[in-house]
Amino acid sequence: MASCEIRVDSPRVKYTGERIETEYDYQTTAVFNEGDEHRPKYKIVPETRKLLIRTETRLPRLGVMLVGWGGNNGSTITAALLANRLKLSWPTKEGVKHANWFGSLIEASTVRLGECQGKDVYAPISCLLPIVRPDDIEIDGWDISAANLAEAMARAKVLDVNLQQQLVPHMRQMKPRKSIYYPDFIAANQESRSNNVLRGTMQQHLDTIRGDIADFKARKSLDTVVVLWTANTERFAEILPGVNDTADNLLRSIAHGHSEISPSTVFAVAAALEGCTYLNGSPQNTFVPGALELAERQGTFVGGDDFKSGQTKLKSVLVDFLVSAGIKPVSIVSYNHLGNNDGYNLSAPAQFRSKEISKSNVVDDMVESNPILYKKGEKPDHCVVIKYVPYVGDSKRAMDEYTSEILMGGQNTIVVHNTCEDSLLASPIILDLVLLAELCSRVSFKSLDGPGADAAEFQSFRSVLSVLSYLLKAPLAPNDAPVVNALFKQRCAIENILKACVGLPPESNMLLEHRLRSFRR
Repeated sequence: MASCEIRVDSPRVKYTGERIETEYDYQTTAVFNEGDEHRPKYKIVPETRKLLIRTETRLPRLGVMLVGWGGNNGSTITAALLANRLKLSWPTKEGVKHANWFGSLIEASTVRLGECQGKDVYAPISCLLPIVRPDDIEIDGWDISAANLAEAMARAKVLDVNLQQQLVPHMRQMKPRKSIYYPDFIAANQESRSNNVLRGTMQQHLDTIRGDIADFKARKSLDTVVVLWTANTERFAEILPGVNDTADNLLRSIAHGHSEISPSTVFAVAAALEGCTYLNGSPQNTFVPGALELAERQGTFVGGDDFKSGQTKLKSVLVDFLVSAGIKPVSIVSYNHLGNNDGYNLSAPAQFRSKEISKSNVVDDMVESNPILYKKGEKPDHCVVIKYVPYVGDSKRAMDEYTSEILMGGQNTIVVHNTCEDSLLASPIILDLVLLAELCSRVSFKSLDGPGADAAEFQSFRSVLSVLSYLLKAPLAPNDAPVVNALFKQRCAIENILKACVGLPPESNMLLEHRLRSFRR
């Protein structure tokens, strides 16, 4: 189904030329423990909040600026945008292939709308609300390598050569802007690629990046720019009082060129000061407290960390399945080897540590959800290994072993081997992050009940876009909010929020209309 139109017929949903306004009952439960830790006694109080949800329907002219534009991911997403816009086809030994967006939640997955004549009706998720078309996205970016995008695409060795040949005339004209290179933050083996770097002070770097964003926005007549980091993994930055712990301290540290400010944080600061959303597709701690405070102060969105493409996505499904089935994972061992430049950079210990942290926390919320299986503070043994093997290129091999305790001291072991073309999984995630983040900027909420409801104003999502967690290994959440890693919950959150914007209830899967005679229509 290439396209469709959805219109909800309800007195609580109002369509105008500029927006969709929906009165929505948001139902939750408050839980109180009237016992103690050892013998809990829960009192549960159902709660309903009445909201007015407003979604602006005018689509902006959207631009994306990639940090690491000339890398495997950057060149691949650029090629995919062009190939789909130009509706390209190319011959392969398996037959003719056509440009598509397989792997994209927004462009290639569906949601259940209900029933029509006794059959489930599904529609593309992109039909629920007005979403920017990928064909309309403008792209630009920075890279420490001066190679144009056609050269970068050939260097990456991701796409079929017959497709590459058709794209070369378009991508040869695209050249990355000069980027920031601080050798202490990425592996020493990246120095040979760094022939397109900014000179001067850190403050001058920040000012130049801000100027690049403004130039791109003006030159392409854009309404909105999203900045996304898809460059090399950096080492973790130390959180230092007086340096990066507050917005003002961070800005002062950049002005003084402090050595513990990473390139990715400089880009995040530039994006916030230019009023842009900033998304972090690598595992380092770009969003130090000062960067988060600055984004909140500027009223901009941030999302991160680290694209969730293959192995980690599967892990968040399998562990959720095991724990929810009452089976106790006690050992999770993940091994991968890959040969692209990401793997080359990760062969350095400090950069690998950033990746190890992002991969190792993905089961925490699932483990904490079942105190029957796990005592307080108990976790499975969890080991992550990454090796650089140049020959396999972008075709990453991942092997996982899940060992669990089952009934009466028994054991169950699941072993999974997964081969994936890394950038072909990551590129649709880049698209989804950009499209969802832009959509979130057009959605606002107003409370219709409770004290002060008459004077309440519309509020946007909080600065940290935790709704993007489905797409990220180590999702950010506001300080007082839970971090959700279970994939099913993450996807349901996106689907149900989009449905709420047009007054549709969340999918309950109860199907009482089929299980009870009195409910039959």
